[in-house]
Amino acid sequence: MKRYFCTLFDSNYLIKGLTMIKSLSDFCEDFDIFVLCMDNETKFFLEKINISQIICVSLSDVENAELLKAKNNRTKTEYCWTLASYFTWYVMETFKDINLITYLDADLLFYSSVEPIFQEIGNSSIGIIEHRFSPAFKNLEINGRFCVEWNTFRRDYEGIKCLNTWKEQCLDWCYYKLEDKRMGDQKYLDEWPYKYNNCHIIQDLGAGVAPWNFSRYEIKKQNSTIKINGQSLIFYHFHQFQILKNNKFFRLGKIYTAHKKEPEFIYKIYEEKILSSLIEIRKIDKLFSSGIKKKKN
Repeated sequence: MKRYFCTLFDSNYLIKGLTMIKSLSDFCEDFDIFVLCMDNETKFFLEKINISQIICVSLSDVENAELLKAKNNRTKTEYCWTLASYFTWYVMETFKDINLITYLDADLLFYSSVEPIFQEIGNSSIGIIEHRFSPAFKNLEINGRFCVEWNTFRRDYEGIKCLNTWKEQCLDWCYYKLEDKRMGDQKYLDEWPYKYNNCHIIQDLGAGVAPWNFSRYEIKKQNSTIKINGQSLIFYHFHQFQILKNNKFFRLGKIYTAHKKEPEFIYKIYEEKILSSLIEIRKIDKLFSSGIKKKKN
């Protein structure tokens, strides 16, 4: 079955976004991914690289009066959060033959087949993933029980209603602060399991491993497979990861590593894939440096 995804990023996330998509192509046999190109540079490089599964969409094709109004009173990050729901809605609204769409964050890497996630979602209208915070970070759940990293919506009554409502909520309010039971685009998800009967909370531990939860798992490498409490790692979320000059990286801050060192082999694979994407981009522009920092922020 053909799978449909969408994501968004600008040139500062181009290396990460391209890396995510290439890893998805390793573990998803048949798919299209719609990329909202947040600047012209991103669209230029993606079209030059010419990966058949990528469908580029210019920001100017999506922006309208209500989005531009939101853009004027939000930071760049807050506007990207606003667009996550809006662009997912836009793809479903524009391409009527798509029955199931999944929004993906750009800073993921896939390590094994995504099909177990879809098999688990089954005929559900909505599929979402909890942060699954380690005990040390349980206090962060006040900002949102669920992570906007993999959000699946079906073209049925509940799926479309949920996506529509989320889009409207984010247009109205999407800021980097906790206020009135809202936080960015993610805390809106807290009510979904109670509001929508056909909302499925993804249980596979291999989906959504991240800095805020890896310390709670037993992570082992078995031949070419990485196991999370015995289950295959499907994707990891590289929150905080920074690409530095001279092929160096900043992995994680001490807030996470103070509890447990980051899983070396998970990060090593990502770093190798990131460098491979950078080489590919620099075949087009040998001076490309967007998203590469002189030193960690």
